[in-house]
Amino acid sequence: MTHSDTRLKRFSSMADLAASLASDVADTLARAIAARGSASLVVSGGKTPVKFFEQLRARPIDWRRVCVALADERWVDPSDAGSNERMVRDVLLKDRAAEARFAGLKNAAPSPDLGAVSAWETFARIPRPFDVTMLGMGDDGHTASLFPGSPNLRIALNPTASAGCVGMWAPSAPQPRLSLNLSALLDSRRVLILIEGDAKLRTYEAANGDGPVDEMPVRAVLRQSQVPVETIWAP
Repeated sequence: MTHSDTRLKRFSSMADLAASLASDVADTLARAIAARGSASLVVSGGKTPVKFFEQLRARPIDWRRVCVALADERWVDPSDAGSNERMVRDVLLKDRAAEARFAGLKNAAPSPDLGAVSAWETFARIPRPFDVTMLGMGDDGHTASLFPGSPNLRIALNPTASAGCVGMWAPSAPQPRLSLNLSALLDSRRVLILIEGDAKLRTYEAANGDGPVDEMPVRAVLRQSQVPVETIWAP
């Protein structure tokens, strides 16, 4: 089995992790701007990246040249408390980062399946390969909104599929989701997986072991060799 260039970086606290990672990602974005005139950052929602976002938004880079987009989204209105877009706008796109350009995934379609094509069209304005893709991981081994047991999971994990968005189904509410597929997530120069707590560390260790990708979709990211993957953990 071929694995990507994966490594686990441990920090003693989430505060230390957030400060170090923010400097690292800001440096990557600044180098991209210097080399290509713009930079792209794909992020996930949830509570884990909050401290990182708070640190990153204050970094003195040319945010006007940074495009921020989502790896996945709950199919709710952007004003909803569960919306990843709302979380990113409320936490990341403030201070210096308020000048960044943002592309959301939620649109007027009645379902994620019907809105997937329009959602992916928004990525036409975002430089690819993405300079940084920041993912999380659930206790069940999902990443982005690629959940075990979702009806579209095999389509989403098909490594030969064109990059795009796919409708997904989470086991808990709000259940309808939209996610970048594996090909889109890996159309990146760097992939970072941010995890917190002992339970997530055990999940990560299990994901690095043997077993089907369908049971722990994060394995599709960890086992590929297309792009370097770094996992960052704090208790």
